[in-house]
Amino acid sequence: MTRYDVIIVGAGPAGIFAALELVKKNNSKVLILEKGEDIDERARQLESKEENFQSAVTSGWGGAGAFSDGKLTLSTEIGGWLEEYVSKDVLEKLIDYVDGIYREFGVDAKEHGLNKEKIDDLHRQAELAGLILIPAKIRHMGTEKAREVMKAMKEFLDSEVEIKVGPKAEVARILTKKGKVIGVQTTDGQEIKGDHVIVAPGRVGSDWLSVEARRLGLRLHMNAVDIGLRIETLASVMEPATKFLYEPKFIYYSKSFDDKVRTFCVCPYGEVTRETYGDVMTVNGQSYANKKTNNTNFALLASTTFTEPFRRPIDYGKYIARLANLLGGGILIQRLGDLKKGRRSTKSRIAQSTVEPTLKDAIPGDLSFVLPYRYISDILEMIEVLDRITPGINSKNTLLYGVEVKFYSSRLELRPTLEAGVKNLYAVGDGAGVTRGLVQSSASGIIAARAILSALKT
Repeated sequence: MTRYDVIIVGAGPAGIFAALELVKKNNSKVLILEKGEDIDERARQLESKEENFQSAVTSGWGGAGAFSDGKLTLSTEIGGWLEEYVSKDVLEKLIDYVDGIYREFGVDAKEHGLNKEKIDDLHRQAELAGLILIPAKIRHMGTEKAREVMKAMKEFLDSEVEIKVGPKAEVARILTKKGKVIGVQTTDGQEIKGDHVIVAPGRVGSDWLSVEARRLGLRLHMNAVDIGLRIETLASVMEPATKFLYEPKFIYYSKSFDDKVRTFCVCPYGEVTRETYGDVMTVNGQSYANKKTNNTNFALLASTTFTEPFRRPIDYGKYIARLANLLGGGILIQRLGDLKKGRRSTKSRIAQSTVEPTLKDAIPGDLSFVLPYRYISDILEMIEVLDRITPGINSKNTLLYGVEVKFYSSRLELRPTLEAGVKNLYAVGDGAGVTRGLVQSSASGIIAARAILSALKT
C-alpha cells in the first residue's frame, strides 16, 4: 500500500499553494485529492450547460477561484484572519511571496490602488459619509485569466505530485489513531494512508469539514454569518470609487442595529453570476480582463455573530438562500425602487430600468420575502450612505439580486501553524474559516506546508 508524506484534500488555491511549497522545498511524496473535475472539464461543463453544470463553478481543480473574478488583494487587512495566527510582518512577507508565485504563473504585473492623492480624497469623502474605507493594492487577473493561471499550476504539479480528481477522489472521513492523523477514507471506501493531512475543502466543503471536526471532537468557533444582496448599477455610477481602487472596500455600521455591513467582490464592468453549493443556489459576480459590460456589480453583506446556544451558522445561511430559490426557482432580481415601495418586480418593471441585467435568467420577485427585516434595513441604509460617494447608486433603477451568502462561518481552533487538535492535521483556506480570498487562502496553504516541512526535517 502506498503511503504519502502529505495528503492534501481539496485543490483550490490553499491546497495548490501547499503543494507548490512542498515540492519546491523538499522531495516529499504528496497526494492531492479533489472531488471535482479537472479545469478543462469544468470549462466544458459550464459551456455546454449540461445537467448539474453549476457545481463546476465551485468544485474542481482551482476551486471556486478558477472561475472567480480573479482579484488578488495584496493587503493584510482584507481577505481573512491570518493575522490572528502569524504577525503582521510575517503575513506581509507571505502575501509578497504569494504574489510572486502568481506572477510566475502568468498574472499581469499591473497593480491598482497606487494613486495616493486620489485615494486620500476618497478616504475623506468616505469619512464624511460615515463609511470606513480600507484601500488595498490589487492585481486583477480576470475570470478568463484566472483559469489559465490555475491550469498552469496544474501542469507544473502534474510531474511533481500525484493528483486524483473526480468523484472517486472525494474524501468522506479523516482517519486518526491515538490523537494523530493517519490518512483519509474516500466515499467509495478506499483508505489512503498519510503522515500529514492538509484539509482545504473550500467554501463548498465547509459544511463537511464542520461535521468531521465535531466527529473528531475538535473545537469550532463561529465566524460571523455574511448574508446580503448583489447590487448592479451602471459602471459610470461606481467609477468615482472604482477608477483608482478597482475594488473599493467600504465598511458601515448601521444606525438601526449597529451591524457591520461591507462591500465585497466589486466587479467593474462585470457581470452577475450564480454559484451552486449542493442544492443551494447563490449569486456572485465576475469581471473579465478583455471583455466589458456597461455595468458594475458588488455585494453588500451584513455580518451577524450568533451566540450560544445556536451553533449552526452555515445551515442558517443555506436556509436563507433556499428561501430565494423556493420563491424564484433560482436567483431573484428586484429593482431598488420596487423594494422601497413594498412591491415585487415584474419583467416589465425590470425592462423599464436604465440598468440592463447581466444575469438574464434571474427571476423578478420580492426580496423582502427572503431576507429578514434586519438585513434589508442594514443594506438600504448603506446604499443611502454610498450614494454620497457614488451618486446614482440609490436610484430606483439599481438592481438587487438575492441572495449572496458566504459559507465560512465555522472556524476550527488551530495553532499558529494551522494545525488542528489532531496531531499532523492542518486546516487551511476558506473552508476552514480562516480566509476569504485568493491571496490569504494561498498563504494559509504555505503556512501549513512550511510547518510540515519543518517536521519532516526532524
